Amino acid sequence: MATEPLLLITGLLLAISVAATRASNRFGVPALILFMAVGMLAGSDGPGGIAFTDAAAAQLIGVIALIYILFSGGLDTDWPIIKPVLSEGLILANVGVLVSTIIAAAGARLILGFDWPLALLLGAIVSSTDAAAVFSVMRTRGIHLKHRLEPLIELESGSNDPIAVFLTIGLTQLLINPQSSILDLVPAFIFQMVLGAAGGYAFGRLMIWVVNRIRLQQEGLYVVLTMALTLLTYGFTALIGGNGFLAVYLAGIVLGNANIVHKRSILRFHDGVAWLSQIAMFLILGLLVFPSQLPAVAGQGLAMALWLVFVARPLSVMIAIGWKRRSLAQLLMISWAGLRGAVPIVLATFPLLAGVPDAPLLFNLVFFIVLVSVLVQGVSISWVARRLGVMSTQPEHVDSHLFVPDVSGASQILEAHIPPDSALVGKSLIDADLPRGLLVVQIQREGGYIIPNGSTVFAPGDRLVLLVAPAALPAITDLCASCSLKPIGPIQIGAQGQVQARETNVNAD
Repeated sequence: MATEPLLLITGLLLAISVAATRASNRFGVPALILFMAVGMLAGSDGPGGIAFTDAAAAQLIGVIALIYILFSGGLDTDWPIIKPVLSEGLILANVGVLVSTIIAAAGARLILGFDWPLALLLGAIVSSTDAAAVFSVMRTRGIHLKHRLEPLIELESGSNDPIAVFLTIGLTQLLINPQSSILDLVPAFIFQMVLGAAGGYAFGRLMIWVVNRIRLQQEGLYVVLTMALTLLTYGFTALIGGNGFLAVYLAGIVLGNANIVHKRSILRFHDGVAWLSQIAMFLILGLLVFPSQLPAVAGQGLAMALWLVFVARPLSVMIAIGWKRRSLAQLLMISWAGLRGAVPIVLATFPLLAGVPDAPLLFNLVFFIVLVSVLVQGVSISWVARRLGVMSTQPEHVDSHLFVPDVSGASQILEAHIPPDSALVGKSLIDADLPRGLLVVQIQREGGYIIPNGSTVFAPGDRLVLLVAPAALPAITDLCASCSLKPIGPIQIGAQGQVQARETNVNAD
């Protein structure tokens, strides 16, 4: 295809997909299904007639898209939120996938008559919940759950892809080389996970150091830098034998919970990249499938989808975390929120490219299973949450990892002066380790005004205009004592232990 028609068609498909999100919000249909439908309509069997059969290109695009989706999901994950459910989420992400693989394989053997190696491969492909599907459905539809269910579900969906990828590749190799043993996968899995976790944390810390010290002149270059570092994280970790998907997700968590320059711009940009990645991934996978082949597997696919939704997923949740102190309603909600998405379809391209017998059948089955999962679970998730009594009208209040205080009637605007001997002199705003709930709104210096960013360096004699949340006032008092940061106006501890301070008006100029 010539360049101009290719660009025209690409732009048209992206625009239609974005417009489809309006229909998603209006009719309650998950946007991911609409993205996939656009691709199917544009493909060989649809009115678009675009012939696309390159599974290798689809896999490459899917892997790159998944990298940025997981990294963005990590950036948006507040550590204070996931810390209480960390162990539970990791158990669910790993033990749950293993159990789901075995139960799904039993269903494939019982329903489809597959032999055990092929049944286990199908079970591994559809075993993990999809981060893109879960993030999209939960966030775009404003679903908030009680009892820390929301962070647990999102943590599981973001961290269970590595084991599913590992099992799929490992079982594919076993089918190609029957002399291999499934027990050989155990040490390899442990090695990959350990290296992936270490690589993710190390590169996350490296990202913080680079972003805060490179001192780029253009703000837009910081987002380009983080995109490059994300690919570097995945590529290097994978080359040394670690799990690159786990690495980018952990690196995103580390970076997103750190105090970095231009943080808002970086998070907003990567949110847009994640949406672009989701659209591109589902469009390409929609183009790759032939809808005319789906009716032949509709009965088998529906049976497997129902087995997965009503048997394999609930049992895997019960076995993995049923011993935790959670009610049956909470466990059922976790089970129902286990949406399948583009990841299983991307994983289905691995046996397709490896030449595994019956791989085309597996691909069509997986595609049908994903359609049923997103339609049934994605459409009904709000209704199920309300019926189970776990729906919340408001998200649980947490201290945002953006370090920006909520403006309320209890917030205070204070002035503070930095003397020459202050420990803050010579430090950038990002390195000052200021307490959460404190925002430096303006710096008065040498008769002028500065609107600071993370790279702004404090100088002797600076006068700071601060927006302070009530919870941060005690920390401001400690900072004043230890760093010679002396507020202008009386700040003193009241009789009841509260901090009293005078408010000042900030000139709009």
